[in-house]
Amino acid sequence: MDIAPFLRHLERCNNTTLPGGRLPFRLGAAPVGFVAPALAPELESRGVRREGDALVLDDPSALAALGRSLTEAKLFRFRDEPFDIRAVPDGPVLARLDRGVLPGFGVLAEGLHLNGLVQRTDGLHLWVGHRAENKLLDPGKLDHLAAGGIAAGHDPLSTLEKEGAEECGLPPELARQAIPAGIISYVMQRPEGLRRDRLHCFDVMLPESFQPHAHDGEMTGFTLMTLEEAFRLVRDTDRFKFNVNLVLIDLLLRHGLIDPSSADGALLKERLAGPYRGGPVSPVAG
Repeated sequence: MDIAPFLRHLERCNNTTLPGGRLPFRLGAAPVGFVAPALAPELESRGVRREGDALVLDDPSALAALGRSLTEAKLFRFRDEPFDIRAVPDGPVLARLDRGVLPGFGVLAEGLHLNGLVQRTDGLHLWVGHRAENKLLDPGKLDHLAAGGIAAGHDPLSTLEKEGAEECGLPPELARQAIPAGIISYVMQRPEGLRRDRLHCFDVMLPESFQPHAHDGEMTGFTLMTLEEAFRLVRDTDRFKFNVNLVLIDLLLRHGLIDPSSADGALLKERLAGPYRGGPVSPVAG
């Protein structure tokens, strides 16, 4: 099998190196992010100090207000959704920052993706959502049954229940049957800034009677397709939202549509794991 079509999705989501000309950002002594040099004067005018080549906010509790100030200056879009900020995955929460400002500081963000699966007589099927055309991020693209960022004070399971109910009408009793399938991470430069995302992937087997419904406007509808059709779409097109492709490559590996025991399969699995496997979130490459 030619894995180049699958690797291109991984390369797209890992399209930058760190620090890559960016300035390390610290909360006190804790390294948490990377900032574009053009943003440095705005931060320094708001109480962030330079220390060598790094930018330091001595009082972590001031980060939320700093982020709000930047949104009021129209430098970022305020999302009214605070996220927990950590120096290492699963480490202690050091501060909170609005979701819209996360890419500006290049901090680690946690998210949740749910593979909604249905076993039918003609094989395994996957529920696929259709993103609304008014979405700022990848409008009109294909998506998962449910996905979303893990907001402050929440964990993957509580986020799964929340997003499942809001995005597709998934009942809590079905959401609680979801099984953790692994964690995927990547480092990506996008127009909104630096994304350092860590995605918690879950699978849930759904009854054939379940019919998802778009509840919150995030999706315009849903399609049930065979896993083979999802394989072809990931391989041959860019119809899925950028990071959904990575979660689906992992799913395809686990179900054998891409041989996980082959050298190519091992390479894909290694690349999917990315830089955040439990160590510091300040990788430097190139």
